[in-house]
Amino acid sequence: MTEIADTPPLLARRESLWTELLRREDWWAIWIGLGLVVVAVGLTLTGGSIKWLAVAPSKWSQGSEVVAQLRTHAPQYLALFALWALLLGIGSSALGSRWARFLPAFAAIYAVSLLLYLLGQWDQASHYNLEPPLVALALGLLISNTVGVPQWLQAGLRVEFYIKIGIVLLGASLPFTLIIWAGPVAILQAAIVSLATFGVIFFTAKRLGLDRRLAATLGTGGAVCGVSGAIATAGAVGAKKEQVSIAISLVVFWAIVTIFVLPLVARALHLSTAVAGAWIGTSEFADAAGLAAAQAYGGYAGHVPGISGSADAAVNAFTLMKVIGRDIWIGVWAFVLSIIATTRWERTGVNSSTGAGEIWRRFPKFVLGFLLASAIVTLIASGYNYAEYKKVVLPALVAPLQALRVWAFTFAFLCIGLTTQFRQFIVGGAKPFIAFTAGVVVNVILGFVLSTQVFAQFWTRFGQ
Repeated sequence: MTEIADTPPLLARRESLWTELLRREDWWAIWIGLGLVVVAVGLTLTGGSIKWLAVAPSKWSQGSEVVAQLRTHAPQYLALFALWALLLGIGSSALGSRWARFLPAFAAIYAVSLLLYLLGQWDQASHYNLEPPLVALALGLLISNTVGVPQWLQAGLRVEFYIKIGIVLLGASLPFTLIIWAGPVAILQAAIVSLATFGVIFFTAKRLGLDRRLAATLGTGGAVCGVSGAIATAGAVGAKKEQVSIAISLVVFWAIVTIFVLPLVARALHLSTAVAGAWIGTSEFADAAGLAAAQAYGGYAGHVPGISGSADAAVNAFTLMKVIGRDIWIGVWAFVLSIIATTRWERTGVNSSTGAGEIWRRFPKFVLGFLLASAIVTLIASGYNYAEYKKVVLPALVAPLQALRVWAFTFAFLCIGLTTQFRQFIVGGAKPFIAFTAGVVVNVILGFVLSTQVFAQFWTRFGQ
């Protein structure tokens, strides 16, 4: 009898584990992103490379050069499409989308992304601020808020999925030793800004008479992890559905505004790419939006006089600040606020027995893929000296993975615009807007001071 009674819970836990690994977006981002890294490493160690498949447009100045590129590399672009369609199609199917619906939608996204990628390689693109992330976002916003997005395209608009895969691939170009070196500073800077931002939003919202559950949801959305932080905290404190919608709409609104504003202000101030990336990572509210801004600013490197540092430095500094410095705390914040809600506030209906398991449940798992990708490539690179690394590892392994990362990010940036409608930003009224905007002001100003003054030397060295 005891054996029979014990079996169902054990089976339930196993089924729960398999459900977690096969039905969650974060894990599929790891399987796809880390799978590409492992295959690339295997080919490199045997003298091969995935660089033929990881095709990317090259610089051009006239339309005839674009046509020549497309004609020459057509088999590669088709093979790359087949690879992405297969991997993303399998992942999307496991997450509940029908492959038959996903495939035509993704084909359209891939085609437009290719055109945006080509536009970014125009030798005058930086002069006219035609960076692919910004153009992709603007184009998506234009379509979404004018003619509208056709229903058949909806199946391919998986912003978070694309961005998480891109972040896992990003780990391959960010050495683990660099994460260890820069991590403490990133976490300290993020902690200062996060605590200040949450405090300003929460107490401003309370002063305006807003419910503290809404105040906590708004505060975490601005301080920690954007939409994911708002959703996690809403569940932890028992916020109402409409309060979650208000928080999400404000996060998305200010995330989109800062996509355009932060790179332009940083460009006007001639900030180095790493310093600008750190500022963007400290001030942005969403991973996808922040990566768009950081990648856009990285595109100025070598093209805009007065901007020093490499293009990758902006994205790497942003990632350390946002993903390592802020995103990893989402589970802890949700756990702490759930304890406060259940012990100090009125009855919320939240289970007060939350603990380490709840922190793990809310932890952004794709961060593990990012760290593993970094560790794997760092281990491979440790067997080469610097000259050999630049001659062998960089062109055969790191550069192709960087190209795949840019593709994934471009898919995401386009989809951000296509899934954003301006009318969703007016649902909450003035008081939530005022409270969240107060946090935005503190976030941006304090992030700027920390990045350009307090930790400026550190981030400048990081970029070099």
